[in-house]
Amino acid sequence: MEPQKFSIRFVEPMIHILVWALFFGFPLLMVTNELSGTEWSRVLHHSIVPFFFCIVFYMNYCIFIPRLLFRERTMTWVMLNLALIVLSGVLMQVLHMCLAPPKPLHEMPRFRLNPGILFLLRDVFSLALVIGVAVSVQLGRRWLKSEDSRKEAERLRIEAERGRTEAELKNLRNQLNPHFLLNTLNNIYALIAFDRDKAQSAVSELGRLLGYVLYDNQQEKVPLGKEVSFIKNYIALMRIRLTSDVYLETNIEISDDSMTEISPMLFISLIENAFKHGISSSGKSRIIISLLENEKEIRCDILNSCHPKPVSDKSGSGIGLDSLSKRLELLYPGKYEWSYGVDSSGKEYRSLLIIKK
Repeated sequence: MEPQKFSIRFVEPMIHILVWALFFGFPLLMVTNELSGTEWSRVLHHSIVPFFFCIVFYMNYCIFIPRLLFRERTMTWVMLNLALIVLSGVLMQVLHMCLAPPKPLHEMPRFRLNPGILFLLRDVFSLALVIGVAVSVQLGRRWLKSEDSRKEAERLRIEAERGRTEAELKNLRNQLNPHFLLNTLNNIYALIAFDRDKAQSAVSELGRLLGYVLYDNQQEKVPLGKEVSFIKNYIALMRIRLTSDVYLETNIEISDDSMTEISPMLFISLIENAFKHGISSSGKSRIIISLLENEKEIRCDILNSCHPKPVSDKSGSGIGLDSLSKRLELLYPGKYEWSYGVDSSGKEYRSLLIIKK
């Protein structure tokens, strides 16, 4: 049992006991004095009212309200309570007269209303108030119960939504890993044709990268420094195959020991895209990769020559940027800015991704 529910179940009966103890204990205080001690006949007489209050309260609290009023049998509830009030009022007056007989009528002043009638009206009004209190208490309990049910339903909805989100993210990561591996293998394949030594070095670099992809990528968050080290290793791998016609510049202003938590492999799709579409086999090209971190944001700014691949080139299947877009929406809704596209000359492509802390 949850501590909060246990405390509620414990506190509620204690409040009932305390309230009725005060009701039944008050007559005892009123009829006790130091000289004569406790007059038990008077205590019994004054206990008649709280006794009937208790009966009427719990008849409504336990039976009439939950079984009639809350089941929309309002008229039956009203009629039963009217009968209960009248019966209780009459019985209270009978018991009062038995324990404390009133004065004879000839001893009472003329034109004075019979006190029994006044006491009956008082008791009827008091019993109606007791029923009102019972209704209020039960309505409060019903509201608390419905509020608990609503919170529980909301908690289950959030858990289900989180489960769906995690499943979708896992699916996207599973898509991204083969996509990353396919692009890297394509690059190594291109190296084999003209420089086997570089291809062997690339395979060694690929082994280190796969360690990160297979293990750290499965975590929800990784330190930014680790992600940056992975990016540096990837750029080093890509640099092996570059010719002198390609200008590559990296400006990484993020410490390798940065502990800022970030979702893994967010920037790699943008960098892959730059190497895939920013290099020409027949002319000069350039790629400029900038990564920086400050107190407010993490910024990834990539500028590259625009050399779109032909439609027949299916390497990578083009799923990297689509997966990145979906991941950003799931992981950083309203906390990121991403702009990308070709400039007005059509010669350069820029992608700017800003993740707000």
